[in-house]
Amino acid sequence: MRAKVLRVARERLGFDELRPGQLESIESVLDGRDTLCVMSTGSGKSAIYQLAGMLIDGPTVVISPLIALQRDQMDAVDARTDGFEAATLNSTLSERRRGELLDDVEDEEIEFVLLAPEQLANEEVLDRLRSSGVSLFVVDEAHCVSQWGHDFRPDYLRVGPAIEALGHPPVLALTATAAPPVRDEILELLGMRRPNVVVRGFDRPNLRLEVQRFHDASKKHGALVERVVDAAGAGRTPGIVYCATKRAAEELAAELRDLGVRADVYHGGLSAKKRERRQQAFMESDGIDVMVATIAFGMGIDKPDIRFVFHHDVSDSVDSYYQEIGRAGRDGEPAEAVLFYRQQDLGLRRFFASGGVKGDEILQVARALRERRGSVRPIELAEDLPLSDTKIATTVQHLVDAGFAAVDDGGGVRALRDGVDLREAVERAAEAEEHRQAFDRSRVEMMRSYAESDGCRRAFLLGYFGERYEPPCGNCDVCDEKGDAVRVNQSAGPFRVGDRVTHRSWGAGTVGQIEEDQITVTFDSVGYKTLNLDLVLERGLLDRPSSSSSPSTRRR
Repeated sequence: MRAKVLRVARERLGFDELRPGQLESIESVLDGRDTLCVMSTGSGKSAIYQLAGMLIDGPTVVISPLIALQRDQMDAVDARTDGFEAATLNSTLSERRRGELLDDVEDEEIEFVLLAPEQLANEEVLDRLRSSGVSLFVVDEAHCVSQWGHDFRPDYLRVGPAIEALGHPPVLALTATAAPPVRDEILELLGMRRPNVVVRGFDRPNLRLEVQRFHDASKKHGALVERVVDAAGAGRTPGIVYCATKRAAEELAAELRDLGVRADVYHGGLSAKKRERRQQAFMESDGIDVMVATIAFGMGIDKPDIRFVFHHDVSDSVDSYYQEIGRAGRDGEPAEAVLFYRQQDLGLRRFFASGGVKGDEILQVARALRERRGSVRPIELAEDLPLSDTKIATTVQHLVDAGFAAVDDGGGVRALRDGVDLREAVERAAEAEEHRQAFDRSRVEMMRSYAESDGCRRAFLLGYFGERYEPPCGNCDVCDEKGDAVRVNQSAGPFRVGDRVTHRSWGAGTVGQIEEDQITVTFDSVGYKTLNLDLVLERGLLDRPSSSSSPSTRRR
């Protein structure tokens, strides 16, 4: 089988060899294993599902978050996989055209079917895909299942039930950034069975990492503007500048244009046509060198020559930050990732992280479910409740986890008559929501730790993802200043970065950072905790399972 994979890779894709992680993931899928592949940006994750899809009889379904990304993926499949047709199913298609494409899928004329998670709410689409005998179910940008399913895109909560509705074909989940707790949530929400988790190096050695710290907001803003103007004047574009709010992005883009920079703005408040037009102009370097944007811009931006990603405001987590800076330097050439940081800016992120569903709102949703005789789609509950779609979807997921409700094959939800009683379910759901908010707040604190750290930036980021790295990296602001004097502890007592550990109250976690007097652990249930190292060692607060496996140290 390995020889066949390599032959198809050579003949169909023109690859002389496969990169670390690609072959292992393909073999896992061909063996029928559900597989989660976590590989850095630009490492060829799409080639994994393309090769696997060509080698397995039956159509391949690919869940992809954005229409523009679906189009890019379809073009890539058409260019690479001669004889294996691809099609997209999304909201832009007429009902007639969608039916024609589904006919072609059933007639085995289409191998790769790319669709947004919203399409899984269409019972006809699910029924037709089921009858076509889907042989591989791919979830691209799989971190969205965790990040968006509980946030602003509840349709991602339908993906797991849809997999079961299709008879649970082998599942391949792909992402470029997922810390251990996020990986666990992806596995859980997708219902992956006997999963094989393939994690390969997160390091992007061509990215120069830097943090500029400020006390004064105007000085921070001025420094960023000066840096962008300098980069544009020196020809070090294209680039992206991320802002926390739409208003800040609009104002900064206007200021940069006044200074002669070919800049424009991108955020969720623009019409779909404007967003698509501006994204295309940026991708083709047609009048836009610098895109000033909120996080609405970035998914599927596979532009290889982006020379910098600057953050005017701090990201909500290290996961998000690493995903965002990963858009720079995909061509392997030098690129910059600079965070312009002011401690007071964390207040906005903490405010967002503290928002969520309250106990009385959970009770309203639970009662509404119980009053319905049959199953109901979460969005239908919005007709009777004064709550947003997002809050309802989040609450429904908590009630399902609490054993109060169940999801049927069509994605509808019904209250279980023999499930836990209403008040007990509400208490469990409220506790789960409290844990989620605490976890989100801890992620903000880890972003603060990165910004305020005086150690190697690269070692910090890789440690966050459970990967050891021995500094100096030679390509971050701290290592540039301190050189060989930079040291990061990789172990203390029995613990090493990347080890799995357990705590009597917080459960299992992964060691992310070890400093002189403290150890940071990412706990699967409660998030990031920083503990006094002396107390941990003296009182035995952490246990290291004998089966704990550690990643190999990666050097520059």
